[in-house]
Amino acid sequence: MITNLLMMSMAGSGGGEGGNPLVAFLPFILIIVIMYFLMIRPQSKKQKEHRAMIDSLAKGDKVMTSGGIIGTIAGIRDKDNILLVKISDGVKIEISRSSIAQVINKQSG
Repeated sequence: MITNLLMMSMAGSGGGEGGNPLVAFLPFILIIVIMYFLMIRPQSKKQKEHRAMIDSLAKGDKVMTSGGIIGTIAGIRDKDNILLVKISDGVKIEISRSSIAQVINKQSG
């Protein structure tokens, strides 16, 4: 009896013919949308904020590099995107603008 009902329900469903292909891909589309909102969008927002922070660097700002070096910007060569960072008395190093991880103290003025 149960097998007859099962056979009739399979025969009534089209017997292997596919339905709307959009319905088959709906889970994949939902996964992509969820990944966009949970991973891709926040990362691009973070990159945009970091770019704005790097573009607003000025002489006198206290910064930390991605390597953990803390110093004060003593000079900027915009043409080469190089910063001259004073890390101690008489010690200055040249670093790339993109290696700045964060601004610790923004120079007011």
